[in-house]
Amino acid sequence: MQYGFTMVRFLQRLLCLAPLLLPSLSPAATAQAPANDVLGKYSHGVSATFTTPEFHFGDGEKLPAMRLHYVTFGVPHRNRAGRVDNAVLILHGTGGSAAQFLQPGFAGVLFGPGQLLDSSRYYLILPDSIGHGGSSKPSDGLHQHFPKYDYDDMVRAQHLLLTDGLHVDHARLILGTSMGCMHAFVWGEMFPGYMDALMPLACQPVAIAGRNWMTRQMIMDAITSDPAFHGGEYRAEPAAGLRAAEEIILLMGSSPLQMQEHEPTREEATAYLHSVVGNLAGLDANDMVYQFNASRNYNPYPRLGSITAPLTQINSADDFINPPELHISDQAIHQVPHGQFILLPITEQTRGHGTHTLPAIWGGDLAQLLARSAPAP
Repeated sequence: MQYGFTMVRFLQRLLCLAPLLLPSLSPAATAQAPANDVLGKYSHGVSATFTTPEFHFGDGEKLPAMRLHYVTFGVPHRNRAGRVDNAVLILHGTGGSAAQFLQPGFAGVLFGPGQLLDSSRYYLILPDSIGHGGSSKPSDGLHQHFPKYDYDDMVRAQHLLLTDGLHVDHARLILGTSMGCMHAFVWGEMFPGYMDALMPLACQPVAIAGRNWMTRQMIMDAITSDPAFHGGEYRAEPAAGLRAAEEIILLMGSSPLQMQEHEPTREEATAYLHSVVGNLAGLDANDMVYQFNASRNYNPYPRLGSITAPLTQINSADDFINPPELHISDQAIHQVPHGQFILLPITEQTRGHGTHTLPAIWGGDLAQLLARSAPAP
């Protein structure tokens, strides 16, 4: 399975990522066969699917049934008023899934006993967004006839999963990386008051334009202009287009300092490049086109003032996709009533855009957000 913009192919070497699923324990959901139970050590691990009938998209399109896959850890806790007070929603990036968080560099730093998001204390919810992972997506069979979903559709589906599927009426925290970072801003505007805190990692709270949009358009063009694409009705994946797309994606998620240190010769750099983009197994061209196109109308900037929850946004100074010299986030954050922006300096530990999946770097900032957003006893 490919994880596109989240650079999981790139991060596999850095984070020892393994795409793991957990055994289903939920009687109300359709079980997913577990690939591995290594993460059974976390409290009450569940991998399941919620299906909602006739999901309506913002542009008027609809699906007769929308499948939403998710992974959870822990169990919901309700306060004296009967409201869930320990739910944490964790949102993945473009092309990713819940699986990107099920690895030692993320879950092993956050989900264990005594850690910040200890699964014995929190109810952790990791959904696969529309078009991703085990959720409904173009490659299921509709191809280019699948509804043209956008970020608003994806967030509304996440909200439906939480409220109708899991009966969670409130979130202690919503944390998102890359595309999930943008989803966090949409959540704060679309459902103000639903969450106690928001932590968007590695994005900008404005419309995607300039080089950011150009690279996304290049990815889509590389795929759709491949003669083998056939308007999305290909018999075999358009390999040339996918390979070009993966090369662009690698560049977007690159970390110059580490690449220079780890691949210091032409031979090593070439070998690394070929190892990352040479294997196209598991990629689907239609899915990738839809995933990048979903960002086309994202623009939370005009409504940033409507976000009522405390928010801490974090970017890394070596992020090619969200370069600090644009001075977007550090200025836009003043529109968020309880907002804070943190720019991580380039260090031996940062990994460009992929820094968003390294809580060992920003965990202290998460701890501060949880403290300043703690509900009154």
